[in-house]
Amino acid sequence: MKFKFWGVRGSIPTPGPQTVKYGGNTTCIEVRTARNDLLILDAGTGIFALAQSLPERVPVTAHILLTHTHWDHIQGLPFFLPIFDVGNCIHIYGADDDISGLGIERAISVQLQHSYFPINEAQLRADVHYHRLQNGESIEIGGARITPLALNHPVVNLGYRIDDSDGSSLFFTGDYEPVVNRFSRDDSEFAAAQAGILQTQQEIVKVIGHVDSLIVDASYTDLEYQHKANWGHGTYEGGVALAQLTHAKKLYFTHHEPGRRDDELEAIYQRMLGLTPPDLPIFLAQEGGGYIAAEAREQDALRDLAQRRA
Repeated sequence: MKFKFWGVRGSIPTPGPQTVKYGGNTTCIEVRTARNDLLILDAGTGIFALAQSLPERVPVTAHILLTHTHWDHIQGLPFFLPIFDVGNCIHIYGADDDISGLGIERAISVQLQHSYFPINEAQLRADVHYHRLQNGESIEIGGARITPLALNHPVVNLGYRIDDSDGSSLFFTGDYEPVVNRFSRDDSEFAAAQAGILQTQQEIVKVIGHVDSLIVDASYTDLEYQHKANWGHGTYEGGVALAQLTHAKKLYFTHHEPGRRDDELEAIYQRMLGLTPPDLPIFLAQEGGGYIAAEAREQDALRDLAQRRA
């Protein structure tokens, strides 16, 4: 398996000179399995550039796995150009809407209403299929097994584990805020709440455990989080804790805050290198570059990491 970041920004696209290095598109990750199946994690604005990278006049079969339907994770979908061409097959996966109970097709049909977009769903010329996913129920796509995991967020959010036929694995959280106990220790409800949190942790470890690459929502520093609790996003420190809890082999921070400049990201990264155990390689998600594979570029990245830690 190999994967490539096409969008690493959270909430809103941020093009400009201060985001050139890490990128300003919203969330989108291309995954290529060992059998070259095309899996796409979220459809933020980065999916437009992904579409342009595909070979021309070659039929496209794409599997788009949506973590949730907040705007920054679906706003690029109408600009995924293969969806307009006859002969292409586009599969869109996601959870049921927690209010209406309808499937992922509801969000897409609303997005393509005339009030929001000039082309309606009936004008899509590709063969489009919608798939409703259930928490913890794995599906097979080509040579890969996909396991969705419901994670804490204001709306239903599915993280995805991908286990490829070559033995490699990846987990992407989407937007994720770890659950904390809101009761004080002397409160009568503290113990019950804590038991629920521990059960949730066990379920997370069961799905994510020993993954090769863990990609996490790390929008905030711990200091920033004090003013943004319950907004549905995680911290750098929380990402490290999740990686250690699940024994992940590598950790990638993504969903960079829209106001975060490249130099600010670098400063945070340097600080996190000093706080993270040396046996856990950590990286900032960055748009472009080559594919990140299990072997390709791995030694160079680890050598650079060692130099940074020194």
